[in-house]
Amino acid sequence: MTNPEQTRPTALLTGVGRTVGIGAGIAARLAATGWNIAFTCWTPYDDRMTWGVETGATEAITKTLTGYGAAVTAIEADLADPAAPAAVYDEAERRLGPVTALVMCHAESVDSGLLDTTVESFDRHFAVNTRASWLLIREHGQRYRGRHGDGRVIALTSDHTVGNLPYGASKGALDRITQAAAHELAHLGISCNVINPGPIDTGWMSDEGRESLLRQTPLGRLGTPRDTANLVAFLCSPEGQWINGQLLLSNGGFA
Repeated sequence: MTNPEQTRPTALLTGVGRTVGIGAGIAARLAATGWNIAFTCWTPYDDRMTWGVETGATEAITKTLTGYGAAVTAIEADLADPAAPAAVYDEAERRLGPVTALVMCHAESVDSGLLDTTVESFDRHFAVNTRASWLLIREHGQRYRGRHGDGRVIALTSDHTVGNLPYGASKGALDRITQAAAHELAHLGISCNVINPGPIDTGWMSDEGRESLLRQTPLGRLGTPRDTANLVAFLCSPEGQWINGQLLLSNGGFA
């Protein structure tokens, strides 16, 4: 960790565990545009997924961000724990100072449908994707003391529910919470938006799935973390202040 520069605001990003992930792409773009970065990761989640733990990812991401002049801190956090959001904010504030922007990239995502989703998996998806997001937004609203109009909340969502029931349903609830925050936090001057980035290949796609998704995208390519990061950076800029309470599709026209 480096000492934070007083002229750089701090963004807290959740779910930044792999160098190829959307979270890492957003963190790099924000660092390049003048933000200090606190980010969370949770190694046990990656360990039980097909892609596994990326050794040295936290160090590599940190090196990229500090290369842009950002002060950086990484925080291991199990967001299924209802105490984690407050603890994450405590740590981010202790190391980097007040948080101006909250960008939620974290997700529990295990494919299952109506007939084969277990109660345990359903509850875990809602604990991580929905409850933790609500608690993070609440912490942001309770702690924000920045200039009116500078605050930001951005959540990443998905509309994929067929064969992916608990993930899609819990993300749908996240959408509503974030959009409600645009009104309930209006007195603080915090803009709140949701981004649906569409299908972005960060290591989870099969060759067959990739080809199918390509055929459904007019631009003839899949999205990249950079595509999402560009929109987040705009929303976090002064020019993005007026966009508020929206669910934005940033998917290249994917149908």
